[in-house]
Amino acid sequence: MWLPLLGLVLGLAIGYVSPFSVPIEYAKYLSVGILAALDSVLGGIRSAQEDHFDSTVFLTGFFSNMLLAALLAYVGDRIGVDLYLAAVVAFGVRIFQNLGSIRRHLIRK
Repeated sequence: MWLPLLGLVLGLAIGYVSPFSVPIEYAKYLSVGILAALDSVLGGIRSAQEDHFDSTVFLTGFFSNMLLAALLAYVGDRIGVDLYLAAVVAFGVRIFQNLGSIRRHLIRK
């Protein structure tokens, strides 16, 4: 359980101290990619707590969710529809569900 959490903390720390900036035209793609990655990390923590963690499922889900979310945002931009909002809503719901499950598990311990 500590490995996904360590990765999340390390990634946040690196992002906080690095002087990297993203051009505004890529902000939508990055934001849905980050949401997808956060969803995968929290899902990994949840599955580790439930003793169902599989690193192959985690890694493939992590990258495929990020790529699919960014692709959805890109296609939406090309056709003039804000499709990235669908990814934001879907990943937002899953993030809060995973956080609720993690919280309940920690309270029970």
